[in-house]
Amino acid sequence: MKIKIGKKKSTGNARVETISDKSKFAIVESYKAARTNIMFSLSADEKKTFAVTSYSKGEGKSTVSSNLAISFSKMEKRVLLIDSDLRRPNVHNIFKVENTAGLSNVIGKMGDFDEIVHKDVLPNLDILTSGTIPPNPSELLCSTRFVDLVQRLNNEYDYVIFDTPPIGVVSDALLLKDLVAGYVVVLRERSTTHGDIQNLLESTKLADGKLLGFIKVGCTTGKKRGKRNYYYYQYY
Repeated sequence: MKIKIGKKKSTGNARVETISDKSKFAIVESYKAARTNIMFSLSADEKKTFAVTSYSKGEGKSTVSSNLAISFSKMEKRVLLIDSDLRRPNVHNIFKVENTAGLSNVIGKMGDFDEIVHKDVLPNLDILTSGTIPPNPSELLCSTRFVDLVQRLNNEYDYVIFDTPPIGVVSDALLLKDLVAGYVVVLRERSTTHGDIQNLLESTKLADGKLLGFIKVGCTTGKKRGKRNYYYYQYY
């Protein structure tokens, strides 16, 4: 398990922290709590597939989706993380894997899933990167080939997690509403506003109310200034 747990690394302007056995206890436990709540939310649904999104860019959705995928894989379940942000992908940067081909190439019939997917990036965790940035992301995510791919992957994996574009920027995430059990939304302290949350709630009404919950990141805790942690809030 070598993903530099507990260390912050730069991917452009973003600061990324992925969990491992060396991560701070509070962070690991917070993701375990999030995992447990998501599992309960999914228990009544046949689909074990969910999407992670945010309202605006830079709120940490790719980091959260990556860490949730790691956390789920630690249960010895077969997990697939898909970077479905076909405009500003970042998962390949977090895991330091190639992105010469990925989801867009599979949907566009320019490659086979079994040949393109990165298998066992971590034990029990496979990753499908975004692939070539296409001129028509929305059309690809609406295609019959994408629907067929997701249905196939639901049978092959215990959990499928989508890292999607921010809902407040483009509507791509909402195109998955019939393919996923619901959405987990990332909020960042001192970044996400009450107005953003209200707009997001209005947007998710278009997705038939499939809001599983919120993960709030960048929270200041304790007496020491600058100490950060992660929390999960269930939405009812």
